[in-house]
Amino acid sequence: MNDPDREPLDDSEAWQPIAPPVPRKGRGAVTNLQGRYEVDQREAFDDGWQPTGEEEEGTAPALRTQVFEERAKSILTRNQSPDIPFSVSLNPYRGCEHGCIYCFARPTHSYLGLSPGLDFESRIYAKVNAPELLARELAKPSYEPEPIALGVNTDAWQPVERDLRITRRVIEVLAERGHPFAAITKSSLIERDLDLLVPMAQRNQFMAAITITTLDADIARTLEPRAASPLRRLRTIRTLAEAGIPVGVSIAPVIPFVTEPDMERVLQACAEAGASSASYIVLRLPWEVAPLFQQWLSAHFPQRAERVMSRVRDMRGGKDYDSSFSQRMKGTGLWADLLKQRFHKAVRRLGLNERRHGILDMSAFVSAKIVREKPQLDLF
Repeated sequence: MNDPDREPLDDSEAWQPIAPPVPRKGRGAVTNLQGRYEVDQREAFDDGWQPTGEEEEGTAPALRTQVFEERAKSILTRNQSPDIPFSVSLNPYRGCEHGCIYCFARPTHSYLGLSPGLDFESRIYAKVNAPELLARELAKPSYEPEPIALGVNTDAWQPVERDLRITRRVIEVLAERGHPFAAITKSSLIERDLDLLVPMAQRNQFMAAITITTLDADIARTLEPRAASPLRRLRTIRTLAEAGIPVGVSIAPVIPFVTEPDMERVLQACAEAGASSASYIVLRLPWEVAPLFQQWLSAHFPQRAERVMSRVRDMRGGKDYDSSFSQRMKGTGLWADLLKQRFHKAVRRLGLNERRHGILDMSAFVSAKIVREKPQLDLF
Protein backbone atom coordinates (compact mmCIF):
# COMPACT_ATOMS: atom_id res chain seq x y z
CA MET A 1 0.00 0.00 0.00
CA ASN A 2 1.32 3.46 -0.88
CA ASP A 3 2.04 5.87 1.98
CA PRO A 4 1.04 9.43 0.94
CA ASP A 5 3.38 10.95 3.55
CA ARG A 6 6.43 9.06 2.31
CA GLU A 7 8.89 10.60 -0.14
CA PRO A 8 8.95 8.95 -3.58
CA LEU A 9 11.58 6.27 -4.01
CA ASP A 10 14.69 7.31 -5.89
CA ASP A 11 16.01 5.09 -8.64
CA SER A 12 18.54 3.28 -6.46
CA GLU A 13 15.92 2.45 -3.85
CA ALA A 14 13.25 1.36 -6.32
CA TRP A 15 15.42 -1.07 -8.26
CA GLN A 16 16.19 -4.36 -6.55
CA PRO A 17 18.68 -6.54 -8.43
CA ILE A 18 17.74 -10.17 -8.91
CA ALA A 19 20.25 -12.51 -7.34
CA PRO A 20 21.83 -14.96 -9.80
CA PRO A 21 20.25 -18.44 -9.85
CA VAL A 22 21.52 -20.77 -7.14
CA PRO A 23 22.57 -24.30 -8.16
CA ARG A 24 20.82 -27.32 -6.66
CA LYS A 25 22.92 -30.24 -5.49
CA GLY A 26 22.69 -33.10 -7.96
CA ARG A 27 21.01 -31.03 -10.67
CA GLY A 28 22.42 -29.55 -13.86
CA ALA A 29 19.99 -26.74 -14.63
CA VAL A 30 19.83 -23.91 -12.14
CA THR A 31 16.31 -22.72 -13.07
CA ASN A 32 13.02 -23.97 -14.46
CA LEU A 33 13.26 -21.81 -17.54
CA GLN A 34 9.93 -21.56 -19.38
CA GLY A 35 9.47 -23.56 -22.56
CA ARG A 36 9.01 -21.72 -25.83
CA TYR A 37 5.37 -22.79 -26.13
CA GLU A 38 4.24 -21.24 -22.85
CA VAL A 39 1.45 -18.68 -23.30
CA ASP A 40 1.98 -16.81 -20.03
CA GLN A 41 5.45 -15.40 -19.52
CA ARG A 42 6.88 -15.08 -16.00
CA GLU A 43 9.63 -12.82 -14.77
CA ALA A 44 11.80 -13.23 -11.67
CA PHE A 45 11.29 -10.64 -8.94
CA ASP A 46 13.20 -10.27 -5.70
CA ASP A 47 10.58 -9.76 -2.97
CA GLY A 48 13.11 -9.91 -0.15
CA TRP A 49 12.26 -13.43 0.99
CA GLN A 50 15.10 -15.94 1.04
CA PRO A 51 14.79 -19.74 1.17
CA THR A 52 15.35 -21.14 4.64
CA GLY A 53 16.30 -24.60 5.83
CA GLU A 54 19.33 -26.70 6.47
CA GLU A 55 20.71 -26.56 2.94
CA GLU A 56 24.35 -25.70 2.45
CA GLU A 57 25.11 -22.06 1.88
CA GLY A 58 25.01 -21.21 -1.81
CA THR A 59 22.75 -24.10 -2.78
CA ALA A 60 19.00 -24.33 -3.30
CA PRO A 61 16.80 -27.02 -1.70
CA ALA A 62 17.06 -30.54 -3.12
CA LEU A 63 14.60 -31.48 -5.84
CA ARG A 64 12.96 -34.91 -5.82
CA THR A 65 12.68 -36.90 -9.05
CA GLN A 66 9.17 -37.83 -10.17
CA VAL A 67 8.55 -40.68 -12.61
CA PHE A 68 5.36 -40.87 -14.66
CA GLU A 69 4.15 -43.85 -16.67
CA GLU A 70 3.51 -43.14 -20.32
CA ARG A 71 1.78 -45.49 -22.74
CA ALA A 72 3.34 -44.44 -26.02
CA LYS A 73 1.53 -44.80 -29.34
CA SER A 74 4.71 -45.56 -31.29
CA ILE A 75 8.28 -46.33 -30.30
CA LEU A 76 10.57 -46.07 -33.34
CA THR A 77 11.62 -42.62 -34.54
CA ARG A 78 12.94 -42.10 -38.05
CA ASN A 79 15.09 -39.30 -39.40
CA GLN A 80 16.74 -38.37 -42.70
CA SER A 81 19.52 -36.20 -41.31
CA PRO A 82 22.72 -36.47 -43.39
CA ASP A 83 24.98 -35.85 -40.38
CA ILE A 84 23.62 -38.63 -38.14
CA PRO A 85 24.92 -42.17 -38.74
CA PHE A 86 21.54 -43.84 -38.13
CA SER A 87 18.01 -43.38 -39.40
CA VAL A 88 16.00 -45.26 -36.74
CA SER A 89 16.16 -44.67 -33.00
CA LEU A 90 14.39 -45.82 -29.84
CA ASN A 91 14.19 -43.89 -26.56
CA PRO A 92 12.52 -45.67 -23.60
CA TYR A 93 12.32 -42.44 -21.57
CA ARG A 94 11.40 -38.79 -21.95
CA GLY A 95 13.59 -36.55 -19.84
CA CYS A 96 16.83 -37.69 -18.27
CA GLU A 97 17.85 -37.71 -14.63
CA HIS A 98 21.52 -37.42 -15.52
CA GLY A 99 20.83 -33.69 -15.79
CA CYS A 100 23.54 -32.87 -18.35
CA ILE A 101 23.19 -29.12 -18.79
CA TYR A 102 24.18 -29.23 -22.47
CA CYS A 103 21.67 -31.93 -23.48
CA PHE A 104 20.21 -31.14 -26.90
CA ALA A 105 17.04 -33.10 -25.95
CA ARG A 106 16.03 -30.63 -23.22
CA PRO A 107 13.72 -28.61 -25.53
CA THR A 108 11.55 -31.72 -26.08
CA HIS A 109 10.02 -31.20 -22.62
CA SER A 110 8.48 -28.00 -23.97
CA TYR A 111 6.14 -30.19 -26.04
CA LEU A 112 4.76 -31.54 -22.76
CA GLY A 113 4.12 -28.06 -21.34
CA LEU A 114 7.08 -28.51 -18.98
CA SER A 115 10.36 -26.70 -18.53
CA PRO A 116 13.48 -27.81 -20.41
CA GLY A 117 15.31 -26.83 -17.22
CA LEU A 118 14.81 -28.60 -13.91
CA ASP A 119 11.62 -30.32 -15.12
CA PHE A 120 13.58 -32.16 -17.82
CA GLU A 121 15.82 -33.86 -15.27
CA SER A 122 13.31 -34.29 -12.42
CA ARG A 123 10.05 -35.18 -14.23
CA ILE A 124 10.79 -38.39 -16.13
CA TYR A 125 8.28 -40.12 -18.40
CA ALA A 126 8.80 -43.87 -18.71
CA LYS A 127 7.40 -45.53 -21.83
CA VAL A 128 6.25 -48.64 -20.01
CA ASN A 129 4.86 -50.28 -23.14
CA ALA A 130 8.03 -49.78 -25.20
CA PRO A 131 8.93 -53.51 -25.40
CA GLU A 132 5.42 -54.47 -26.53
CA LEU A 133 5.35 -51.69 -29.14
CA LEU A 134 8.74 -52.78 -30.46
CA ALA A 135 7.70 -56.43 -30.68
CA ARG A 136 4.57 -55.41 -32.57
CA GLU A 137 6.58 -53.24 -34.98
CA LEU A 138 9.12 -55.97 -35.71
CA ALA A 139 6.33 -58.48 -36.32
CA LYS A 140 4.78 -56.48 -39.16
CA PRO A 141 5.19 -58.29 -42.50
CA SER A 142 6.10 -54.94 -44.06
CA TYR A 143 8.89 -54.20 -41.57
CA GLU A 144 12.30 -53.67 -43.21
CA PRO A 145 15.08 -54.19 -40.67
CA GLU A 146 17.90 -51.69 -40.20
CA PRO A 147 20.08 -51.01 -37.13
CA ILE A 148 18.33 -49.18 -34.29
CA ALA A 149 20.11 -46.55 -32.21
CA LEU A 150 19.14 -46.94 -28.56
CA GLY A 151 19.08 -44.05 -26.09
CA VAL A 152 20.21 -41.26 -28.39
CA ASN A 153 17.98 -38.48 -27.03
CA THR A 154 17.82 -39.56 -23.39
CA ASP A 155 19.99 -42.17 -21.72
CA ALA A 156 18.43 -45.64 -21.85
CA TRP A 157 20.32 -46.66 -18.68
CA GLN A 158 19.58 -43.58 -16.58
CA PRO A 159 18.97 -44.14 -12.82
CA VAL A 160 15.25 -44.99 -13.06
CA GLU A 161 16.09 -47.91 -15.37
CA ARG A 162 17.61 -49.76 -12.43
CA ASP A 163 14.10 -50.40 -11.08
CA LEU A 164 11.90 -50.13 -14.18
CA ARG A 165 14.04 -52.34 -16.48
CA ILE A 166 12.30 -51.08 -19.63
CA THR A 167 15.57 -50.91 -21.56
CA ARG A 168 16.45 -54.46 -20.61
CA ARG A 169 13.08 -55.72 -21.84
CA VAL A 170 13.61 -53.82 -25.12
CA ILE A 171 16.98 -55.54 -25.54
CA GLU A 172 15.35 -58.90 -24.84
CA VAL A 173 12.98 -58.29 -27.76
CA LEU A 174 15.87 -57.31 -30.03
CA ALA A 175 17.92 -60.34 -28.96
CA GLU A 176 15.02 -62.73 -29.49
CA ARG A 177 14.46 -61.46 -33.02
CA GLY A 178 18.16 -61.16 -33.90
CA HIS A 179 17.77 -57.45 -34.59
CA PRO A 180 21.02 -55.39 -34.54
CA PHE A 181 21.30 -52.18 -32.57
CA ALA A 182 23.84 -49.70 -31.26
CA ALA A 183 23.71 -47.84 -27.96
CA ILE A 184 25.30 -44.76 -26.44
CA THR A 185 25.32 -44.09 -22.70
CA LYS A 186 27.04 -42.39 -19.78
CA SER A 187 25.87 -45.05 -17.35
CA SER A 188 27.71 -48.03 -15.90
CA LEU A 189 24.32 -49.75 -15.61
CA ILE A 190 24.86 -51.07 -19.13
CA GLU A 191 27.12 -53.69 -17.50
CA ARG A 192 24.01 -55.27 -15.95
CA ASP A 193 22.88 -56.39 -19.40
CA LEU A 194 26.10 -58.04 -20.55
CA ASP A 195 24.39 -61.43 -20.59
CA LEU A 196 22.25 -60.15 -23.49
CA LEU A 197 24.77 -57.83 -25.14
CA VAL A 198 27.80 -60.13 -25.37
CA PRO A 199 26.10 -62.87 -27.47
CA MET A 200 24.70 -60.19 -29.79
CA ALA A 201 28.13 -58.59 -30.17
CA GLN A 202 29.60 -62.02 -31.01
CA ARG A 203 27.09 -62.22 -33.86
CA ASN A 204 27.96 -58.66 -34.97
CA GLN A 205 24.55 -57.41 -33.86
CA PHE A 206 25.62 -54.89 -31.21
CA MET A 207 28.15 -52.11 -30.62
CA ALA A 208 28.38 -49.47 -27.91
CA ALA A 209 29.69 -45.96 -27.33
CA ILE A 210 30.42 -44.32 -23.99
CA THR A 211 30.24 -40.55 -23.74
CA ILE A 212 33.06 -38.90 -21.78
CA THR A 213 33.33 -35.13 -21.86
CA THR A 214 36.13 -34.61 -19.34
CA LEU A 215 38.29 -36.46 -16.84
CA ASP A 216 37.87 -33.66 -14.30
CA ALA A 217 35.48 -35.07 -11.68
CA ASP A 218 34.68 -31.63 -10.25
CA ILE A 219 33.57 -30.28 -13.62
CA ALA A 220 31.63 -33.46 -14.41
CA ARG A 221 29.83 -33.24 -11.07
CA THR A 222 28.11 -29.99 -12.10
CA LEU A 223 28.06 -30.58 -15.87
CA GLU A 224 26.53 -34.10 -15.72
CA PRO A 225 25.52 -34.36 -12.05
CA ARG A 226 23.83 -37.78 -11.97
CA ALA A 227 25.80 -39.60 -14.64
CA ALA A 228 28.57 -42.02 -13.72
CA SER A 229 31.89 -40.39 -12.84
CA PRO A 230 34.52 -40.14 -15.59
CA LEU A 231 36.68 -42.84 -13.98
CA ARG A 232 33.66 -45.15 -13.65
CA ARG A 233 32.89 -44.67 -17.34
CA LEU A 234 36.47 -45.60 -18.22
CA ARG A 235 36.01 -48.79 -16.23
CA THR A 236 32.81 -49.48 -18.20
CA ILE A 237 34.73 -49.10 -21.47
CA ARG A 238 37.27 -51.62 -20.19
CA THR A 239 34.53 -54.03 -19.06
CA LEU A 240 32.74 -53.91 -22.42
CA ALA A 241 35.95 -54.22 -24.43
CA GLU A 242 37.20 -57.18 -22.39
CA ALA A 243 33.81 -58.86 -22.93
CA GLY A 244 34.34 -58.61 -26.68
CA ILE A 245 31.93 -55.76 -27.35
CA PRO A 246 33.09 -53.16 -29.89
CA VAL A 247 33.13 -49.92 -27.89
CA GLY A 248 33.99 -46.37 -28.81
CA VAL A 249 34.16 -43.06 -27.00
CA SER A 250 32.07 -40.03 -27.86
CA ILE A 251 33.58 -36.75 -26.70
CA ALA A 252 30.36 -34.79 -26.74
CA PRO A 253 30.15 -31.97 -26.36
CA VAL A 254 33.48 -30.21 -26.62
CA ILE A 255 32.99 -27.02 -24.57
CA PRO A 256 35.63 -24.31 -25.15
CA PHE A 257 37.74 -23.55 -22.06
CA VAL A 258 35.72 -26.02 -19.96
CA THR A 259 36.13 -29.53 -21.38
CA GLU A 260 38.05 -28.69 -24.55
CA PRO A 261 41.50 -28.65 -22.86
CA ASP A 262 40.87 -32.27 -21.82
CA MET A 263 40.29 -33.69 -25.32
CA GLU A 264 43.65 -35.42 -25.80
CA ARG A 265 43.71 -36.80 -22.25
CA VAL A 266 40.21 -38.26 -22.67
CA LEU A 267 41.18 -39.93 -25.94
CA GLN A 268 44.34 -41.41 -24.45
CA ALA A 269 42.56 -42.71 -21.33
CA CYS A 270 39.83 -44.30 -23.45
CA ALA A 271 42.33 -45.91 -25.82
CA GLU A 272 44.17 -47.39 -22.84
CA ALA A 273 40.84 -48.68 -21.48
CA GLY A 274 40.13 -50.57 -24.70
CA ALA A 275 38.11 -48.20 -26.88
CA SER A 276 38.66 -48.86 -30.57
CA SER A 277 36.95 -45.81 -32.04
CA ALA A 278 36.30 -42.18 -31.21
CA SER A 279 34.19 -39.23 -32.31
CA TYR A 280 33.47 -35.71 -31.10
CA ILE A 281 30.75 -33.07 -31.32
CA VAL A 282 31.12 -29.37 -30.61
CA LEU A 283 28.73 -27.84 -28.05
CA ARG A 284 25.23 -27.43 -29.47
CA LEU A 285 22.81 -24.87 -27.98
CA PRO A 286 19.42 -25.24 -29.70
CA TRP A 287 16.37 -23.37 -28.44
CA GLU A 288 16.17 -23.23 -24.63
CA VAL A 289 19.52 -24.97 -24.16
CA ALA A 290 21.33 -21.69 -24.91
CA PRO A 291 19.96 -19.68 -21.95
CA LEU A 292 20.07 -22.70 -19.65
CA PHE A 293 23.73 -23.29 -20.46
CA GLN A 294 24.56 -19.63 -19.96
CA GLN A 295 22.86 -19.70 -16.56
CA TRP A 296 25.00 -22.72 -15.68
CA LEU A 297 28.13 -20.87 -16.80
CA SER A 298 27.23 -17.86 -14.66
CA ALA A 299 26.66 -20.10 -11.64
CA HIS A 300 29.76 -22.29 -11.96
CA PHE A 301 32.26 -20.43 -14.15
CA PRO A 302 31.36 -16.73 -13.85
CA GLN A 303 34.87 -15.49 -14.60
CA ARG A 304 35.14 -17.35 -17.90
CA ALA A 305 31.48 -17.29 -19.01
CA GLU A 306 31.91 -14.46 -21.50
CA ARG A 307 35.06 -16.03 -22.93
CA VAL A 308 33.34 -19.41 -23.39
CA MET A 309 30.34 -17.94 -25.20
CA SER A 310 32.57 -15.77 -27.39
CA ARG A 311 34.43 -18.86 -28.58
CA VAL A 312 31.14 -20.76 -29.09
CA ARG A 313 29.89 -17.93 -31.31
CA ASP A 314 33.18 -17.91 -33.22
CA MET A 315 32.37 -21.48 -34.28
CA ARG A 316 28.70 -20.73 -35.00
CA GLY A 317 28.94 -17.80 -37.38
CA GLY A 318 28.47 -15.24 -34.60
CA LYS A 319 25.35 -16.94 -33.20
CA ASP A 320 24.74 -19.14 -30.18
CA TYR A 321 23.77 -21.96 -32.51
CA ASP A 322 23.56 -22.82 -36.19
CA SER A 323 21.33 -25.78 -37.01
CA SER A 324 22.59 -26.24 -40.57
CA PHE A 325 23.30 -29.91 -41.29
CA SER A 326 26.81 -29.11 -42.50
CA GLN A 327 27.72 -27.10 -39.39
CA ARG A 328 25.75 -28.15 -36.31
CA MET A 329 27.99 -31.05 -35.23
CA LYS A 330 31.48 -29.61 -35.77
CA GLY A 331 31.06 -25.85 -36.18
CA THR A 332 32.95 -23.67 -38.67
CA GLY A 333 35.82 -21.23 -38.70
CA LEU A 334 39.37 -21.15 -37.38
CA TRP A 335 38.67 -22.59 -33.92
CA ALA A 336 36.52 -25.40 -35.31
CA ASP A 337 39.33 -26.28 -37.72
CA LEU A 338 41.88 -26.31 -34.89
CA LEU A 339 39.68 -28.68 -32.86
CA LYS A 340 39.35 -30.95 -35.86
CA GLN A 341 43.13 -31.04 -36.35
CA ARG A 342 43.76 -31.76 -32.66
CA PHE A 343 41.22 -34.58 -32.65
CA HIS A 344 42.52 -36.31 -35.77
CA LYS A 345 46.16 -36.03 -34.73
CA ALA A 346 45.39 -37.60 -31.36
CA VAL A 347 43.29 -40.34 -32.96
CA ARG A 348 46.11 -41.26 -35.37
CA ARG A 349 48.70 -41.23 -32.60
CA LEU A 350 46.59 -43.53 -30.41
CA GLY A 351 45.58 -45.91 -33.19
CA LEU A 352 41.87 -45.24 -32.80
CA ASN A 353 39.44 -45.65 -35.71
CA GLU A 354 41.85 -48.04 -37.44
CA ARG A 355 39.73 -51.15 -36.95
CA ARG A 356 36.41 -50.75 -38.67
CA HIS A 357 33.72 -53.04 -37.29
CA GLY A 358 31.69 -52.65 -40.43
CA ILE A 359 27.94 -52.64 -40.76
CA LEU A 360 25.95 -54.59 -38.19
CA ASP A 361 24.74 -57.91 -39.55
CA MET A 362 21.07 -57.88 -40.54
CA SER A 363 21.00 -61.40 -41.97
CA ALA A 364 19.97 -63.10 -38.72
CA PHE A 365 16.83 -61.03 -38.23
CA VAL A 366 13.84 -63.32 -37.70
CA SER A 367 11.01 -62.05 -39.84
CA ALA A 368 7.32 -62.28 -39.02
CA LYS A 369 6.85 -65.14 -41.46
CA ILE A 370 9.30 -67.32 -39.54
CA VAL A 371 8.02 -66.62 -36.02
CA ARG A 372 4.38 -67.13 -36.90
CA GLU A 373 3.45 -70.19 -34.84
CA LYS A 374 0.39 -71.22 -36.80
CA PRO A 375 0.61 -69.95 -40.35
CA GLN A 376 -2.69 -69.53 -42.09
CA LEU A 377 -3.25 -72.28 -44.65
CA ASP A 378 -4.16 -71.51 -48.24
CA LEU A 379 -7.74 -72.36 -49.15
CA PHE A 380 -6.73 -73.84 -52.46
